[in-house]
Amino acid sequence: MAVLSDAERRKIWAALMRRWSAARDGCGFAKADLRAAVDALDDWLDGNAVQINATLPQPFKGAATPEQKALLLSYVALVRYGEDPREV
Repeated sequence: MAVLSDAERRKIWAALMRRWSAARDGCGFAKADLRAAVDALDDWLDGNAVQINATLPQPFKGAATPEQKALLLSYVALVRYGEDPREV
């Protein structure tokens, strides 16, 4: 899967700014810093997709779609850092 388009990255950036603003979460970084972080993580995911897939056990790896694998990765990361899985 290719890296996200500029428009997709911008949507993520804007969504995070809205979420943190609505939650009144203080941030010690600038908007441009957040955008650079979005870009860097997307680039990292692109460069490490094969390794991430190789980590998954069979039969899940062979049976799951790329979208299911991405959702799994997202859930594990969100819950690992404090999100309630029922709200993800």
